[in-house]
Amino acid sequence: MLTGEFQHNMDAKGRVTIPSKFREHLGEKFFVCKGLDKCLFVLSEQQWGALEEKMSAMPMAEGKAIQRFFSSCIDVEVDKQGRILIPQNLRAFANLDKDVTVIGAAVRAEIWSTDSWNKYNAEQSEESIEKAMSLLGF
Repeated sequence: MLTGEFQHNMDAKGRVTIPSKFREHLGEKFFVCKGLDKCLFVLSEQQWGALEEKMSAMPMAEGKAIQRFFSSCIDVEVDKQGRILIPQNLRAFANLDKDVTVIGAAVRAEIWSTDSWNKYNAEQSEESIEKAMSLLGF
């Protein structure tokens, strides 16, 4: 399970460090794609495979609705410094510049611009948090 919040800097080439704790779970090769709320999802090969299975089982008409999601995905490999290269189109989508926040979201990691992450957290109401915790049985 991926948990935690990590602050990193993206270099001028678009490389971001993936926390070593996350690399243990994700492996040396994984997938990055557009996520919700202008963040990037980071999925292990296992998670990606499960999505591919679900996609292939969907009727063609419904599959078109998530075509955008799959077309944005790239497979990445970690370099010797623990970084991945994020292409310009994904950086633009998530408004990534220098300051990024990498979070664990249970079965996936997410990459956020630090400004967007801070704004997202500020917008979360106690009521929405309580509702989510209730769904989990807390």
